[in-house]
Formats: sequence, C-alpha cells, structure tokens
Amino acid sequence: MRKAWWIAIGPGVLVFSVGAFIIALFLVKIVWAWTIPDLFPGAVQQGLIARSLSWFTALKVAIFLAVLTGLSGARRGREY
Repeated sequence: MRKAWWIAIGPGVLVFSVGAFIIALFLVKIVWAWTIPDLFPGAVQQGLIARSLSWFTALKVAIFLAVLTGLSGARRGREY
C-alpha cells in the first residue's frame, strides 16, 4: 500500500520541483536584467558587468544566493 502511494505522488513532486527550479532561474535572470543596468550603467556600457545572464550563470547565482541564505541562518526562524 505504501509503495503504491509513492508511485502515485512521485511524478507530481518531481514535476513541481523541476518547475520551481526553472521559475527560480527565470526570476534570477529577470531581476538581474531589470536592476543591474540601472544600478551600474557605466560598468554595463564598458562591458565590466553583463547586461543579461545566461541560464548557466543564473544557476550559479541562484546557488550562491542559496548558500548565503543557508549560512546566514535566515531559514532557522531565530528571534533576536
């Protein structure tokens, strides 16, 4: 009985996880393209900072942000 439950819900969880992953990468790309050229217009014109990100670079930025969030303890729910 328990095995049949995992077989039924497993594909849905997998599709949801992949969808959330793609949406996160898309959000990183959009936020970068929206904010960075406005914040650093001279650096973008000189080519020091990219105007937009590739999918692979968005993945690296998302991983970096996840690591920083994990190290900061923001998800632990501590009250100071």
